[in-house]
Amino acid sequence: MRKIMIFGNSGSGKSTLAKKLAEAEQLAHLDLDTLAWQPDMPPQRKPVSESAEAIEAFIREHSAWVIEGCYADLLELVLPHSPELVYLNLPIEDCVANAKARPWEPHKYPSKEAQDANLDMLIDWIRQYAHRDDCFSQQAHQRLYQQYSGKKTEYTSNQQ
Repeated sequence: MRKIMIFGNSGSGKSTLAKKLAEAEQLAHLDLDTLAWQPDMPPQRKPVSESAEAIEAFIREHSAWVIEGCYADLLELVLPHSPELVYLNLPIEDCVANAKARPWEPHKYPSKEAQDANLDMLIDWIRQYAHRDDCFSQQAHQRLYQQYSGKKTEYTSNQQ
């Protein structure tokens, strides 16, 4: 019953790796982007308590899973379930290149054009990773990784 939590910067390959693992190992897959945001425009985060309920429901429903995202505050809620951690700590320019090459994500955007319309904003966001001090930051991800005492792996390149 494998349980894996994948996290890192936007564009680091979280969704790609999670999809590959989910298919190869028959794991349920949860992308935290799908439950972290209100459907409003401009986007606003849901209350953490509301997202927490959805995460707990997902974990109750599935004995083997992969959960991925960049939300350290939500990822901390997964830790008591003893997952294996995978931290994708790629260089910023690799994340930018991955973001530019990302396929359409229909669970997030109504069209590839709508997704691409957000690309400049996403690239700016990716470039701020080391400088932010929020739950999406490199600092928050490193703290999460360092404090976890279970099985964990850090990748620093796409080739790994």
